[in-house]
Amino acid sequence: MIRTPARDALREHLQAEGIGTGLHYPVPLHLQKPYASLGYRAGSLPVTERAAAQCLSLPMFPEMTQTQVGRVADAVRRFF
Repeated sequence: MIRTPARDALREHLQAEGIGTGLHYPVPLHLQKPYASLGYRAGSLPVTERAAAQCLSLPMFPEMTQTQVGRVADAVRRFF
């Protein structure tokens, strides 16, 4: 997981390099339909909303080689 205000641009950059990413909870829980009855609206939990807009999951799995880790790290560094 990486957190950056440039999440969407970084995601596009990594996708162009053939590196998959994920967005977990792109909509904060308090803004999802099942929780509407709680009365939260956009702006109710600004830190949570900012985190949801900035978090990007990078590839990570047990079989990932050091070469693959290096490739992802290098692509992230090139972006910044």
